[in-house]
Amino acid sequence: MDSKVTATPEQAFLTGKLVHLAMPVRWSLVGQDGRGPVGNACTYDIHPRGARLSGSGEIKIGDMVLIERGRNKAICQVIWTADRSSLLRGQFTVQCVEPGRTPWDEELRQFTEEYQPILLDALKKKFPLGKAVSSDGNRRRRPRFYVEGKADVIDGTQRVQGAVEQISEIGARIAAKDLPKPGTDFRLLLNVMDVSLALKAKVKYLVSDLGMGVEFQEIRRGDRPLLSYVLGQLRNRRVEDFAKIEGADAPLVAAAV
Repeated sequence: MDSKVTATPEQAFLTGKLVHLAMPVRWSLVGQDGRGPVGNACTYDIHPRGARLSGSGEIKIGDMVLIERGRNKAICQVIWTADRSSLLRGQFTVQCVEPGRTPWDEELRQFTEEYQPILLDALKKKFPLGKAVSSDGNRRRRPRFYVEGKADVIDGTQRVQGAVEQISEIGARIAAKDLPKPGTDFRLLLNVMDVSLALKAKVKYLVSDLGMGVEFQEIRRGDRPLLSYVLGQLRNRRVEDFAKIEGADAPLVAAAV
């Protein structure tokens, strides 16, 4: 697996600045037969290469759409749509075809990316997904799920690319090389099930040279519902005894107390 990679244009959609901001926009399908009817939508978050929106109408992955805000407009492609049976139904993500040109460039300059504590959300059961955290602090009781996805570990100027193997509300197991030491705080960027998440995390343990277990500390504002959405889609892939699996393949190197 490669490490210390440089972001490609595709990866830039995951790693660039993302702002949780609601803005009204207009959108319409664009095809060989011309432009379709104009509909209204609202952004959930905006990005230098696209946005996540909510709107009515039939739309699917791969569709080309024209997004308009005032006099600003851009041709974009739909790269993700939420499951219609989920709480995020009606939401979809678009990526602009022309890099560096979006209808919300001014807003991106004005606002900053924000993070929120993730443990506080879990303790308050704001988004309950299983058993509560026990009184003795045993956070492994939160259900964990098998998953396949990409991970970018950013520790200062060093960046390591890896793969997500397991995930929960409060942590994940990541396979990668050139891993930071236990106890290291870092920024974690995940792409699972075509959903992008940004978190601040800490290395809890290493599994020999195969990977690491990480604990989420903070999550980007607006991403908490997306994390809950991913976990909901993975509910049939639960890891029943994660603690046992952690030690099944290789010895652990734990963080110093």
